[in-house]
Amino acid sequence: MNRHERAKNFKQVNHSVTKIDAMQLALGRDSYVADFAPKDALVIKMLWSPHAHARIKKLDVSRAEKMPGVRAVLWYGNVPRIAHCTAGQGFPEPSPYDTFMFDSKVRFVGDRVAAVAAETEEQAMAALEAIKVEYEVLKPVFTLDEAMAPGAPVIHDEPEARVPIPIVYEPKKNLVAHVSCEAGSFRKGIAEADFTFDETYETPYAQHCPIEPYTSMAQIAPSGRLIITTSTQVPFHCRRIVAQTLGIPVQRIRVIKPRIGGGFGCKQEVLLEDVAAMFALRTGRAVLWRFNREEMFRTGRTRHPFRIRLRTGVKKDGTITAIALECINNTGAYGGHGLTVVSCSGGKTLPLYHCDNILFDGKSYYTNLPVGGAYRGFGATQAFFAIESLMDKMAEAIGMDPLKLRQLNHIRPGEGSPIFQALGEGREGVPMTVGSNALAECIVQGAKAAGWEKRRDWRAKTGRYRRGIGMACLMQGSSIPDIDMGAATIKINEDG
Repeated sequence: MNRHERAKNFKQVNHSVTKIDAMQLALGRDSYVADFAPKDALVIKMLWSPHAHARIKKLDVSRAEKMPGVRAVLWYGNVPRIAHCTAGQGFPEPSPYDTFMFDSKVRFVGDRVAAVAAETEEQAMAALEAIKVEYEVLKPVFTLDEAMAPGAPVIHDEPEARVPIPIVYEPKKNLVAHVSCEAGSFRKGIAEADFTFDETYETPYAQHCPIEPYTSMAQIAPSGRLIITTSTQVPFHCRRIVAQTLGIPVQRIRVIKPRIGGGFGCKQEVLLEDVAAMFALRTGRAVLWRFNREEMFRTGRTRHPFRIRLRTGVKKDGTITAIALECINNTGAYGGHGLTVVSCSGGKTLPLYHCDNILFDGKSYYTNLPVGGAYRGFGATQAFFAIESLMDKMAEAIGMDPLKLRQLNHIRPGEGSPIFQALGEGREGVPMTVGSNALAECIVQGAKAAGWEKRRDWRAKTGRYRRGIGMACLMQGSSIPDIDMGAATIKINEDG
């Protein structure tokens, strides 16, 4: 009896399970953050920067504070100035402390200027119109070339900017992070190759577009504890970051994470909770802040744009002799995920194929563009676009089926890679061995299902419409950084 036949006899394994909250969702019952907001919750609205790079010379909120329905206004002059990182990652974070609740300098179109909490959305919007701001517009940095140029405008010139762990961070050069490693000798591998390649690829911004936008509610419990109900993927990181930003003990905060309407990585960032929490503390009222779709695009997080240079060497028999992957990451105005994403662009991709001579170099730079964050694939997606594109070129050069080239070189169960140990997610990596891997089976079944062997017949056809087919392999780690593990706690009730 094989494993598939055995699984048929299990009560749960290999059987569909009804989602616990399926009926609740189907009936439209309270499930998401905004559903739990009290009817009298104050509404938060933010005044966003219209400039990519500017200093605030003068900010007058006096008229806004006196307008009907306005209960509080926050700006850099009346909140704590505590440098922190908004990315929900391990502590201490492998990321710069380069963010403040509010600052006198704005670094991208959509950066925070001032916030209003009012009885209604209309009153809050009217108050924003009453806030007077005078800017000193600075020269912006929009491209990687501009960011790297000698004498480029410095985006983070604040003295508080620092990193909590010993990693490369040079804000005066707009450099957020730099990580590199070599296994074997790339130069030696290139010398052994029959064919060599040197290609450059670029990947663009992408928005997560979850159905539920960023939403956060905060209120004070009768005990005096701050309760934050928020659409987050990282409730414990959220609690820690809010405590740090407000300068209050962690035990004074409870974070509740209801079901979220999509995240895909963008809700691994603390973008609303600190402001909502501060308003709750200032007013003693429940407050609700929810982004609209324009705000999601403008000030939310995105996939990091990459520039990738990929050099490889391959023998006529398909043996890959050398790989050099150089990734430059545009992290935007703040560097929360600058190091970890670029680290994963090498650490989660290079182990996929056998190669004894590997060189990796990754850098992240600040620009005055929207901020890059966590996005499904987390750096691996960008690098695999380059790697898999070049795998096809290599296959064509040696006259080999691109499917066969991948079958020949991909990692197998029981194997490891020196890259696992050389590259972590902001820290040193750890040795790892692939325990299970069905890639070989996936390639065979995928090729059969897609009609891979028929592709030449499709190409030969003429007419207005042509049919094409391609294939690619990817790998990715998930869960806890460094060790890629998951865990569960199982409880048995007294009735069994």
